[in-house]
Amino acid sequence: MKHLMSGNEATARGVYEAGIKICSAYPGTPSTEILENLPPYQKDVYCEWAPNEKVAVEVAYGASIAGSRSFCTMKMVGLNVAADPLFTAGYMGVGGGFVVVTADDPSCHSSQNEQDNRHYARAAKIAMVEPSDPQECKDFVALACELSEEFDTPVLYRTTTRVCHSKGLVQWGERREHTAPPYRRNVRKFVCTPAHAYANHPLVEERLRRLEEYGCTRALENGLNKRELGDGKVGVITASVSYEYAKEVFPEGTSFLKLGLTFPLPMDLIRDFASRVEKLYVIEELEPFMEDQIKAAGIPCMGKELTGLLYELNTQLLRERVLGEKADFRKTDVTPASRPPALCPGCPHRGFFYTLSKNKNYVVTGDIGCYTLGSAAPLNCMDSVVCMGAGFSAGMGIAKSFEREGVTDKTIFGVMGDSTFFHSGMTGAAEIIYNNGRMIPCVLDNRITGMTGHQDNPGTGYTLLGDEAPMLSVEKIFTAMGFAPVLTVDPQDLTAMKETVDRAVAALERGEHPAIVTRRPCLLIKRDRFQKGMCHVEPDKCRSCRSCLKVGCPAVSMEEGKAVIDRTQCVGCTVCAQVCPFGAIVKEEV
Repeated sequence: MKHLMSGNEATARGVYEAGIKICSAYPGTPSTEILENLPPYQKDVYCEWAPNEKVAVEVAYGASIAGSRSFCTMKMVGLNVAADPLFTAGYMGVGGGFVVVTADDPSCHSSQNEQDNRHYARAAKIAMVEPSDPQECKDFVALACELSEEFDTPVLYRTTTRVCHSKGLVQWGERREHTAPPYRRNVRKFVCTPAHAYANHPLVEERLRRLEEYGCTRALENGLNKRELGDGKVGVITASVSYEYAKEVFPEGTSFLKLGLTFPLPMDLIRDFASRVEKLYVIEELEPFMEDQIKAAGIPCMGKELTGLLYELNTQLLRERVLGEKADFRKTDVTPASRPPALCPGCPHRGFFYTLSKNKNYVVTGDIGCYTLGSAAPLNCMDSVVCMGAGFSAGMGIAKSFEREGVTDKTIFGVMGDSTFFHSGMTGAAEIIYNNGRMIPCVLDNRITGMTGHQDNPGTGYTLLGDEAPMLSVEKIFTAMGFAPVLTVDPQDLTAMKETVDRAVAALERGEHPAIVTRRPCLLIKRDRFQKGMCHVEPDKCRSCRSCLKVGCPAVSMEEGKAVIDRTQCVGCTVCAQVCPFGAIVKEEV
């Protein structure tokens, strides 16, 4: 029986069918749903949220050393965090099959860059597999495990946003159990001293040679690579979702070499394919990863000079850029409404940013999460966002710069959420204490990993499988590091929020090391309901001052010169009521 599944759902099914036993991940769009779809298989598959991607890779690799098939997932920038253990695993090899998903994000749908992680496979000298549709997402997991074990290599399992989220019919199979052999210590293999790494490098190069030969032969037999010969006029080498676009765009009679094993490239197979066509195209998104290698091998082809280096491809772009066929379209006079992203109605972060926005001498170094939206109008309360954890450490750099440049009228607040604090913020906090940073670290604790879709973390009290777990205390961690005073506040109480900020600033001026923890759970956490009621405006009291608009709540707007509150959005947080100078906004209890 076939099932309609997204690529991520199908990948989770593939994990189950491949006999994988240990899975670890840190959530990151577009990869998050893979691990979220594994708990139904928990009888056979252990799965967890790790504090960060590096830990996830190390947990999964440890399971591989023990002999189990293992699996971990992350978005593409997460692999930057996890690169250290992955590169070392490439030299050491595996025990049980070891598969690492990197979900790339062409067009930056939910990411701060467009990095093409195919280069990681080449740099780490490990095998890379790329599915192009949900059926392959499922099937290729087992093939990746077999590849990993046969060639003693981690396998980078590269997907993209469209592969992850597009849906298709998937034929299910049965689980094929994999039993780990009896564990035996193997110092020569798994203790990566310089001497062992030196001795392993020739083995790695030989492995790549054998993998290339496999790609030319057996990969054609098991479906990892696929050759479709046409009339010989035009040939296309492609992979991933670009194959789906090319199949739809290129005319009947086109020959295709669709690669699922994309590193190392099967050059003999590519040469043979190129010899069968008059004109050869390489169709791939982002970098010319395949094209450059093919051209370096002396094989004439065309690609990026037509398709470009930027953003996702699609069928319309391919028709226009490669075939010169422009789509028929019509212009209308309708201008779509501007709908920039905003903090949700009732978001606990709003009160924090509103309070800081009142002082122009505050410098706010932000981080990756819902609170990044504190940078948007009308709050306009963020000076930088770099990567996870940089809210503290980039703030530290600014603080030290101000010290050396003689800037004395600025106060720096480093901001991140609870999940990011456990991910990579604690080292930044240690940096502030150790090197005597004149700044205030702030953790906006909404009791969940918010922007990726409400995954649990070490501060929520629950695991991915729904089991109760110890709840790590942000305050106790700050205190143990040496921060004092550590101030906890409900950010939706604007009076308390301002008093807390003022106390922290005063402590900083006294030479102390204050820290702030704002705590109020996200309103969207399904297992909890924290607030009841909603606010409304009494028109007779409204003076049209627009103070309520400055909190940036989507539920508040102006109609006919008066403030109004959308009752379908309002959750009764009362932040707008607290900023109204005329008492025109009141809360109704429900």
